[in-house]
Amino acid sequence: MSGETAQTLDRGLIVLELVAASSGGLTVAELAEQLGVGRTVVYRLVSTLAAHGLVRRDPEGRVRLGPGALRLAGRVQPAIRSAAMPVLRRLAEQCGATAHLTVAEGDEAVALAVVEPTWTDYHVAYRVGSRHPLGAGAAGRALLAGRSGSAAAVASSGELQPGAYGVAAAVLGAAGLEASVGVVSMEPLDLGEAGPRVEAAARAVGAALAG
Repeated sequence: MSGETAQTLDRGLIVLELVAASSGGLTVAELAEQLGVGRTVVYRLVSTLAAHGLVRRDPEGRVRLGPGALRLAGRVQPAIRSAAMPVLRRLAEQCGATAHLTVAEGDEAVALAVVEPTWTDYHVAYRVGSRHPLGAGAAGRALLAGRSGSAAAVASSGELQPGAYGVAAAVLGAAGLEASVGVVSMEPLDLGEAGPRVEAAARAVGAALAG
């Protein structure tokens, strides 16, 4: 692969990453500014990606993810869930709380996999696909902490649901994936006890996905 071809591919992948991280899409001018290149270069990149259905231009001219990218994500997500489920099951049983794998999608945190404990009298019902803003709740704050390389467990209380307590830690080492593993309970969670278990589970998920 020539240096020019590699650079074009690299820029195209960066365009996809930037568009995926923006909930409202990006203009060609905004992409050009973030890439540090001219608009003509961005137009060519966007046209190529659009030809493969990976991005699209909305009526306002903003570049958004296309159906091709969504289909790829749909094929990847089952593999991620499959790798995480055994770890989440152990974590749910250890903590007696609902365990979850949450991923960053634009400005939101999205529950990708959820496992409820089998032995508790009651537990939090957490639906796959549930969304909330990044920075809200333990899962969202753990995702933000992961961006700075921190895998330390964080806790929350009543931020997303009154009376619900959460502990979560970022999953590191899985290239291209921003994720956190956590537990949520209707009873207060001891960070000193639940934190190390959540951190260990996050490391296990990261190792499974990296392998």
